[in-house]
Amino acid sequence: MKNKINQLLIFLLILVCCSCASSKKTNYFQDIDRERITEELIENYQPITIQTSDILSINVTSLNPQAWSDTSNRDLGYLVDQKGEIVLPLVGSVKAAGLTSTALSEQLRERLLPYLKEPSVVVRILNFKVSVMGDVMKPATYSIASERITVNEAISMAGDLNITGMRKHVMLIREVDGTRSFIPLDLTASNFIRSPYFYLRNNDVLYVQPGKNKYAASTDGVYRSLSLALSALSIVAIIITR
Repeated sequence: MKNKINQLLIFLLILVCCSCASSKKTNYFQDIDRERITEELIENYQPITIQTSDILSINVTSLNPQAWSDTSNRDLGYLVDQKGEIVLPLVGSVKAAGLTSTALSEQLRERLLPYLKEPSVVVRILNFKVSVMGDVMKPATYSIASERITVNEAISMAGDLNITGMRKHVMLIREVDGTRSFIPLDLTASNFIRSPYFYLRNNDVLYVQPGKNKYAASTDGVYRSLSLALSALSIVAIIITR
């Protein structure tokens, strides 16, 4: 009787250990100290710069707004051409590529001073989007209202990784100035948030590599393990009470 009980307890222990090991593989920031508050300066964020083919929203206000024409184009946005320029009423061609939205806003404000009284200019990238694909809950292309988004935020928008998604093998695909880069990311490491790639850029693509057990019923497997564990406990209780 004692041997049977010991065998059942060993079996239960194996199930628990397997469950814990599987859970650890799906954790983020595995080397973060969870017993205390950790603080650090954000030093890896750089404002995004405007690229060719971007579409810009340019909102101009002043004390004489009637002087600002071409309001219909304002709703459609201004396309940054292959020269990196946009064409605006009153000021003509303006170099936009390579500038941040804030820098371009200030440059346009200065260019409009001879024509408008106390002009104020706000520039925003209308076509800012990122794509999340692979082993996530909701793979899709997501439009971003602001110009600041992190890898974690994009993955959250996609419903997080599936349990089979390989958190150590996420690929960031980025195109800048005609060059495409494939950048491997490890979401389980805490230093990932200090990476220069933690903040996404316009048209970035995140690809989550599926694990070997992608097509296995992972969730069902967890439930089966729990059911077996409960069954084992029941058997142990029955044996002990006899």
